[in-house]
Amino acid sequence: MGSQHKPDVDRRMKSREKLEALVQSRTQTLSLLTELAGRQPFTADPQIERALRRFCEALIDYTASAHFQLYRYLADNRERRQSVLTMADRIYPKIVETTDVILRFNDKYEAVSLDNSVEFLALDLSSLGECLAERIQLEDRIISAMNGTIH
Repeated sequence: MGSQHKPDVDRRMKSREKLEALVQSRTQTLSLLTELAGRQPFTADPQIERALRRFCEALIDYTASAHFQLYRYLADNRERRQSVLTMADRIYPKIVETTDVILRFNDKYEAVSLDNSVEFLALDLSSLGECLAERIQLEDRIISAMNGTIH
């Protein structure tokens, strides 16, 4: 009996480690978003451009982390609970929509000078913040299901 129980414990422990890495990446991204938003009003200043690039890097790292730590884990059939898989299938298309918004933001700001787009940055950050809030709520529903805190 002990040998059958160990793989389940190891799988759950790995699952929790992946979720912790995702939440850590998400927290760092939100911290950088808060720091960047606090620099308003925005100008085409090199310090703001550096902060924006750091944020874009963290944003993409977080998005990739979510993909590999959570969704890939589910897609590779490592999760066996049908309730978790059903919820993930229902939520995943909405998360894909938020990924598209994140990628568009990154494409717009990652490597450009703010000279031509600084006037849009505050509005774009606000829209991105709303998108991230929605994404986090969706991710948290999956995380809660994986942790067994909702059914």
